[in-house]
Amino acid sequence: MKTVRTAKLGKLELRLVEKDKRFFGVVVGGSTRRAPIEGDSADDVWRRLHDEAAKSGPKYVGFDGARNRFLHFFPNGFQSDGYARQERDYKVAAKSKLDSTVSVGQAATGTGFGEAVLAVFRATNLLSSFEMTRMQEVLRGPNADAFVQAAARFTLGGGEPALLDMERTLKPHDNAKWTVVTYLPFLWRPDQHMFLKPEVTNDVAARVGHRFSFDYEARLDPAVYESLLDLVAQTEEELADLKPRDRIDVQSLIWVVGNYSTDSEAPQP
Repeated sequence: MKTVRTAKLGKLELRLVEKDKRFFGVVVGGSTRRAPIEGDSADDVWRRLHDEAAKSGPKYVGFDGARNRFLHFFPNGFQSDGYARQERDYKVAAKSKLDSTVSVGQAATGTGFGEAVLAVFRATNLLSSFEMTRMQEVLRGPNADAFVQAAARFTLGGGEPALLDMERTLKPHDNAKWTVVTYLPFLWRPDQHMFLKPEVTNDVAARVGHRFSFDYEARLDPAVYESLLDLVAQTEEELADLKPRDRIDVQSLIWVVGNYSTDSEAPQP
């Protein structure tokens, strides 16, 4: 048996070992005894090991806990009238505005869309006021076309090169943020992409026991976005009974679970 990888996560130690061409992962430390995780792929076992470690956090309630918290506020789930009014409708309206003024195909190669895209950013409150002020500078400046084109390419599968192009256009304005780079892809393709609000998403990842709570970095690293999409896919699978229509619903659920206060928010029908 040989040790392949180790990592420290707070008071926990993660160990990945290989024996007879099989990989075994163990979490050492904490008060809960856990069975080893095993598999044929070192990377897969290592990812699952991080998920297991995430379940050791004080916030952990699992996906059942997340479901119950969401249903506390919206007892009829995504079909609640209160849910649509508070969380979904304005995002769908922003998507419609984007699609009707700047389609992703047009944006990938076209120019002169800065003002139209700025209007879509202004159509929601998903960005902070500081981020919005800086976006106005970007979209009314010489980098507007480059940013919009890079966002469209990322939406269409451009991956790391498109993400780096967005970062280059935003850095001079101190606005190379996950909220900014994921906003347009999320609205253009909510069946594939996800808006990343870091603090609340980290909170929910810790609640459901997903490794995103360890993987997150403020740096625009493609691995962070891949981990986010894995969290989203697992949420869709675990909460399939709630029938989310798209990732607008999933993002809204994350916001409700991580941000709503039971002391100040009344349940909505």
